[in-house]
Amino acid sequence: MDFDQILARLAVALGIGLLIGLERGWATREAAPGSRAAGIRTFSLYGLLGGIVAATAQATGSPAGAGLVLGFAFAVYAVIVALFEREANRAAQTYSATTTIAALLTFILAAYGVIGDMRAAGAAAVAVAAILAARQGIHDLVERMTWPELRSTLVLLAMSVIVLPIVPDTPIGPGGGVNPREVWLIAVVLAGVSFLGYGAVKLFGTERGLLLGALAGGLVSSTAVTLTSARRAAAGEATPRLLAAAVSTSTAISFMRVMAVASALNPTLLAWVAPPLTAAVMVAAGHAAVAFLWAGKQGEKASPAEFNNPFSFWPVVGFAVFLGLVILFGRYIGETFGAQGALIGAAGLGLADVDAVTVSMARLAPAPLSELAASAAILVAVLSNTASKLAIAASVGRGAFAVQVAVMTVACWIAGAIGLWLATVVWAV
Repeated sequence: MDFDQILARLAVALGIGLLIGLERGWATREAAPGSRAAGIRTFSLYGLLGGIVAATAQATGSPAGAGLVLGFAFAVYAVIVALFEREANRAAQTYSATTTIAALLTFILAAYGVIGDMRAAGAAAVAVAAILAARQGIHDLVERMTWPELRSTLVLLAMSVIVLPIVPDTPIGPGGGVNPREVWLIAVVLAGVSFLGYGAVKLFGTERGLLLGALAGGLVSSTAVTLTSARRAAAGEATPRLLAAAVSTSTAISFMRVMAVASALNPTLLAWVAPPLTAAVMVAAGHAAVAFLWAGKQGEKASPAEFNNPFSFWPVVGFAVFLGLVILFGRYIGETFGAQGALIGAAGLGLADVDAVTVSMARLAPAPLSELAASAAILVAVLSNTASKLAIAASVGRGAFAVQVAVMTVACWIAGAIGLWLATVVWAV
């Protein structure tokens, strides 16, 4: 390592200490001078010390020697810091290990910034500072959190961080099979969208929360938004009109997402795909706007939603397995009937996932499929997906919620048909 590299890495070590020390100094900014145990200057020196020790250890030229130097220095440093912070806690009559842990992390990250990846060390330092700065917000969140919310949070984290990486990523079954990891990812998406909607409503209120949750959920899965809204409509957790407006919002976003994917992969398909989907977007967005405004005028916002649980584990997993079986069936039909089965396969796959159909059809045009055939398959998948959301609304949400979703769905179909007819007329001239 040359001189310039050493200076750059020591600068990173100093910066890590400055960053964490800035937060520690701000936290104790109201303390009297001389009573602050460790602030921005002390933590800056902690960071520089860790960097210099790491550089010294590396200069030994021996992995064993470097390990001994770094390990011994850190052990001595940890003992001194722990004893010092213990006395500081006694003087302040407090009981906290936060500053001690922050000091140890500062030394370790600074040392790693010198002998390892500077970007990783810097990113970790930012995360440490953010966690320290969010102390009050985290404490308030824990105080307000209910047991169902905590349980759902832990389940969602386990689904995404523990289970997802170990689920097999190899397709199984006939007709190209179905990927177990994709099925589990569907379950994670369903649970995540439900959790997102729950949190948005709790933070921003019924109207704005449902709208924000639907906008974000539509970017991931409008089917998940529909399923979540239907369950909450059945449980009476919010008014049917507002929940149907959330479905309309996510549906409009999903239509725009299909056009964006097609435009990115094969812009020529937009000649047939864009007119019907644009018309459907206008109808879905219009229905959502009218429903939200109407609910406000009728005073429906006076009865705030009371969501009881972010999501239920087994219903989410069961629906994800069902969608996986639908994907398997759609692929099997498509391969069994050859080229003519493209539309049938798109209809089957579209029940669960429009994006997969859009990506595959965009790559198959203009050969072996024509642009018209590929566009038709995408539109059939969209039609199938909206039909599946209508079925979810009718079977799960029922009542006024199902009626609202049915009105929006049929209106989108009519508008899409008119848009497709206009495209046919234009391209036939």
